Order: sequence, then C-alpha cells, then structure tokens
Amino acid sequence: MQPLKRLFNFYIHSSIHVSIAVLALVLLTNHMFQQPFDLSMAGFAFFGTLFGYNFIKYEVYFRKKLPLRKELVATLTLSLFALIASAYFFFCLKFETQITALVFFGLTFLYTVPVFSARKNMRNWTGIKIYIVAFCWAGVTTLLPMINFGAELCHDVVVKFSQRFLLVIVLILIFEIIDLKDDDPTLFTVPQKIGIQKTKWLGYLLLIPFYFLEFLKITVDTNQLIVNLILVLVTASFLFFANESRNRYYTTFWVESIPIFWLGLVVGMQLL
Repeated sequence: MQPLKRLFNFYIHSSIHVSIAVLALVLLTNHMFQQPFDLSMAGFAFFGTLFGYNFIKYEVYFRKKLPLRKELVATLTLSLFALIASAYFFFCLKFETQITALVFFGLTFLYTVPVFSARKNMRNWTGIKIYIVAFCWAGVTTLLPMINFGAELCHDVVVKFSQRFLLVIVLILIFEIIDLKDDDPTLFTVPQKIGIQKTKWLGYLLLIPFYFLEFLKITVDTNQLIVNLILVLVTASFLFFANESRNRYYTTFWVESIPIFWLGLVVGMQLL
C-alpha cells in the first residue's frame, strides 16, 4: 500500500492530475465547436501546464538555492521532460497561437517570479491571483485551441471563455477556503476578506451566470444544458462541504477532477 500511496502523491504533487484537467477542458472546446482532435494543441496544453505548475511550485528552490528534497528529483526530471515536450509542441502551433501562448506564459512568469520587487511577485498582489489563474485557464483551454484551428473568435467563443473564467474562479474559491488556515494573511484572499460563508455564497452566485450564459449561445444544445446543470450541482456540493479541516486531497484531487468529470459527462451524453 505504501508504494501505491507514494505513486499517488507523485501523481498529484508533480502536477500530472491538474494537467489532465486542463487537457480535458481543451478536449471540451474541440467537442463544443465540432473541431477535430489537435495533437499539437493537446500536447502543448498538457505538457505546458505540467511544466508551468511545477515551475510555480518549485522555482523558489533554484532562485533561493535551497537544498532539494530527495522526493523532488523525480518531479524535476519529469518537469524537464515536460519543458522539452511543450517546446516541441509549441513550435508545431500556428504563429498566432504561439504569440497568444507567450502572453499567457508571461503572466505565469510574472505571477511566480518577483520581477518588480525583490520579495513580491504578482501572486502577492492583493486580490489579483484569482483573476490571473482564471484568465490563464480560460484562455489556454478556449482561445488557444480556437486560434490554432484558424476559427473566428465569434460570439460563442466569448461565451465559452466567460463560462470557463467563472467556473475556475469558483474552483479557486474552494481552494482558498481549504487553504485559509495556512495562507499568509497579507494575501487577502476572498475568505480572508469576507469569511468562509460569504465566500461560499459568492461561489453559488457565480455559478448562476455560468449556467445561464449557455442560453446566450447562437445555438443552444439541450444536452449541454443538462450536463452544465449536473456540473453546477456537483461544484456547488464541493463548495458547500469545503472547510478548513478538509485535507489537501479534497482540492488537489477531487476539486481538480471537476473538468475531467465535465468531459466524462459530455462523452456520456453522446453515447446515450
């Protein structure tokens, strides 16, 4: 059992799970806009997320020249491979997609590395973290695939981008509730500013426009309405049961599984 637990922890802490979640959202974009599978975009999204998240987590070890823990060696080796793979797939993308991807990479870099101050990065800027993460997730999983398809960024793409942005904000709120006891008070996260209960109500309220934005699409898909309703109920349930005493797997595995669950629902509806 111990080796299985170590393997599972490696799967979570090396960002494989969150990378699959991002890939699931890219595949959802393919499905929703009836586009074929795009290996270069899928590969870039998966490996770029894997490297990007590990860069955010562990760059401090190199910047501050901290000693590496033994268990990090495998993660850093995987991250190096992910960097090479994401670079390969990056050069397979269209030029317009590459330029847009660089914008999101720039935000990730500024979010992580203290460029403007010796001690603070954008993650430390009061209230900005939640919007940067949501913007990057929505952009990478919605805008990049459509740009690489050469498709016009039409009304429906804007609707889908807005839905992803709102959903990711709600997921981050769950993370912030779970992390409340460990977060630096100077971060001024939403639960720190308004409390856990009001944060939950904010999340519930954001799920309302997430759902009803579907009706603003040019073509409304009944199956998608059903899928989104189930998704809203599941996400609201995770939000309802979130509290400071939950262990980290509640968010790092279960909450981050929501995009994968969403893709599973869509595929399941297609098979019915």
